[in-house]
Amino acid sequence: MTFEPRPEDRFTVGLWCTAFAGREVFGGAVRPPLDPLVNIRGIAAAGCWGFNFHDDDLVPFGSSAAEAERILAETRKVMADEDMAVGMATCNMFEQPVFRDGALTSNDARVRAYARQKAMRAADMGAELGAEVFVMWGGREGLEVEASKDPVEAIKRYREGVEFMAGYIAENELGMRIAMEPKPNEPRGDIFLPTAGHVLGFIATLDPSVQPIVGVNPEIQHSRMAGLNTVHELAQCLEAGKLFHTDLGAQKPSRYDQDFRFGAEDIKETFFIVKLLEDHGWTGTRAFDVKPYRTDTAEEVWDLVRGCIRSYLVLRDKVRQWNEDAEIQELVDGLDVGDDELETLSRWSPQNARALRERTFDPTELAAGVLGYQRLDQLTFELLTGVRG
Repeated sequence: MTFEPRPEDRFTVGLWCTAFAGREVFGGAVRPPLDPLVNIRGIAAAGCWGFNFHDDDLVPFGSSAAEAERILAETRKVMADEDMAVGMATCNMFEQPVFRDGALTSNDARVRAYARQKAMRAADMGAELGAEVFVMWGGREGLEVEASKDPVEAIKRYREGVEFMAGYIAENELGMRIAMEPKPNEPRGDIFLPTAGHVLGFIATLDPSVQPIVGVNPEIQHSRMAGLNTVHELAQCLEAGKLFHTDLGAQKPSRYDQDFRFGAEDIKETFFIVKLLEDHGWTGTRAFDVKPYRTDTAEEVWDLVRGCIRSYLVLRDKVRQWNEDAEIQELVDGLDVGDDELETLSRWSPQNARALRERTFDPTELAAGVLGYQRLDQLTFELLTGVRG
């Protein structure tokens, strides 16, 4: 098994990932700046189908319209040369001082209006380069001082901003869906809509005309920061038909946002993330949102991308082995006890409710039997560690 990526795997990585120079709160950059067009070529050479970008990743903040068009034209040429696509585009509404206290939820109406303007321009860029998804991450949509914002009013403002962008994308037929990205904290002390469940609940309150094009972009790292089960977060979004994009990486639970390479932590949970996406026929991109270690050289940045791709493909092969393992499947199949009549009665109707109330069950009998979870977990462990071929 060579584990070589194919175009249909649709692997992507963010320009901000490979361009990360190692700057953090305790130290400055350790790698030289990476030109965006060189970055795109490097991502292509590492085996990706496409890339993802913030507006400012490509077009420097404050550039003129003419400069922006020149850069986008050069980007299109590089994309054509390298046979590269864009998976998703997003708007940087967190880095510049104007957004120091929020963008769409700022207390200042002028800042909120500017944020909408910047987001529209970013969406235009994404559409011009063929992006499928417009991600909205509210990195500054939060607070440290609880007295500084009315959280009810902040959510109302957030809703207005998302509805505005969804309306703009639909009206102008930009061909993108919006994926909202939850995160519990960092860079703010608390960020509004901290988990996928919060975002799903929020989407249900949007104007019905825009609800269909607004979904969720769960990120493994953000879920683990909150101490949640990432598989279940993804599954809830998937079941709701709202998994529009997902960011793959790795994270130690309850830490700052580490953005480790995919597969670097918790192999078992990562395996089940891959299994969920593959078993349910995920057709979106397999997007990596990761950062090189501060200890990496400029060349090792590309090892990060190649490693993420290889790790996903290795785990996908493990999924195939797990699904084909006769003993594992015998255990799994034995867990599902069907009853066609009871399935019918489980669907609500007054008649079914009356029939179910009269049904006789033996709780002792229902509680009997061996589920075999110890054996199932052991076999999974042995398969993942290579003991079970």
